[in-house]
Amino acid sequence: MSTTVTTWYLEQTSPADLVPAAEPAPGRDIRVIRAELPSPELSRFLYTTVGADVSWTDQLGWTREQWRAHVERPGVETWIAYERGTPAGYIELMAGEEGADEGAVEIRYFGLLPDFRGRGIGGHLLTVGTARAWDLGERRPELPPTKRVWLHTCSKDGPYALENYRRRGFRVFRTVEE
Repeated sequence: MSTTVTTWYLEQTSPADLVPAAEPAPGRDIRVIRAELPSPELSRFLYTTVGADVSWTDQLGWTREQWRAHVERPGVETWIAYERGTPAGYIELMAGEEGADEGAVEIRYFGLLPDFRGRGIGGHLLTVGTARAWDLGERRPELPPTKRVWLHTCSKDGPYALENYRRRGFRVFRTVEE
């Protein structure tokens, strides 16, 4: 039995496209912090834990050195959401990929650990991560200014993923069914 998987490609073409989510309620200790020291182990942990139940498999076979090469690339940033000091999810930005449009920043991975889903963290994390994608070229002078922020999601991702992206101002520019 084969199942059709729909993949949606979404984009923003101006920082003004970003529609911020509500801030976390006062008293909730939710912070989004950039992992400034590249760590293959941390990136692998986030990727495997967030993606385990939504079929993220393309990087599972990577060696430590492949992870290291990836996280040390100049255009890669990992931003982690914490709730009361516990990692709750992450967003990975990637700019300057060979063959990509100059000034394009991909939200390569975004998601929450299973126990943190449905708790009002995802919209905030996506807001912060998208804003950091838009100012990536300003913060990293070796990169061109950001002209476009894009991502893709599919029907295997969480049930709220596509709607969260749309609520943050992303527009579908391509749909593929396989």
